[in-house]
Amino acid sequence: MKLASIDNKTRDGQLVVVNKELTRAVKVPEIAKNMQTAIDNWEDTESKLQGVYEDLNLNKLSNSFEFSSVRVLAPIPRAYHWADGSAYVTHVELVRKARNAELPESFWTDPLMYMGASDAFIGANDDIKIEKEDWGIDFESEVAVITDDVPAGVNSKDALKHIKLITIINDVSLRNLIPNELSKQFGFYQSKPWTSFAPVVVTPDELDGNWIGGKLHLPLNSTLNGKLIGSPNAGIDMTFDFGQLVAHASKTRSLMAGTVIGSGTVANQGSPNGSSCLAEVRCLEIIKDGKASTPFMSFGDRIEIEMKNKEGKSIFGKINQVVKEYKK
Repeated sequence: MKLASIDNKTRDGQLVVVNKELTRAVKVPEIAKNMQTAIDNWEDTESKLQGVYEDLNLNKLSNSFEFSSVRVLAPIPRAYHWADGSAYVTHVELVRKARNAELPESFWTDPLMYMGASDAFIGANDDIKIEKEDWGIDFESEVAVITDDVPAGVNSKDALKHIKLITIINDVSLRNLIPNELSKQFGFYQSKPWTSFAPVVVTPDELDGNWIGGKLHLPLNSTLNGKLIGSPNAGIDMTFDFGQLVAHASKTRSLMAGTVIGSGTVANQGSPNGSSCLAEVRCLEIIKDGKASTPFMSFGDRIEIEMKNKEGKSIFGKINQVVKEYKK
């Protein structure tokens, strides 16, 4: 099943069911007015939404419309909780190596995670609006999941049962603001603007057997200004699966329905196309040449992020954003 939220001039948008080909959609106000309502009542809404999805794919619904004809918001335009992990420790190891810093052994057994801003997420085609280029504008291509209610202290195996929806995201970072923030030893804030989401979220069964053990075993493609930056397989080199990430987030408190958990930057070790952000590309250059030659993003740059199935068809739709100057 594939779901999305479209613009209806409200903060939370209107929930729609989208067909497998991402060409047609239908509104379902009689089931749930928005994504949060649907996930709040998932035991009741899932089967009803699935029935609509099946009819939509069989062209049985006369009230469907072209999915491309509407403005798509983030599938969940705002959430009660958003936490981003760093499941690909090979990425963290590379970043540290580039600045001659050792990786603590605990990083391989205890996930890194920070709580991000969830008061607003942006849509797949919304501009990335940043005030200054010299803040070091970077994309981060990730996989993310949305849960139902998760009890505190859940183990990683049972945590997988609470993952109801999956998508891909662009967790934008302002790299040149990060060092000052981290030096205060209190985490990210200014260096993390709004996160953008692919057009749709999907249920695990929609992934044709590529969702295995809490990992999504397909390449995640990142293209900047028409040039492929990387296409690492999201199921490879993922040190912590999503069950472990959800369990980590819920160690001391329950997670409410609609919680979004990110994987962190997808990365494959030793692959020529294994990067999902410019920071990693620059680290590889530093290690090889002693200095970085790839700049961070500039105003006017376009970043496209997409994951396709083995038949070459887009699963979540494409994130397609342009960096624009934010003017006060």
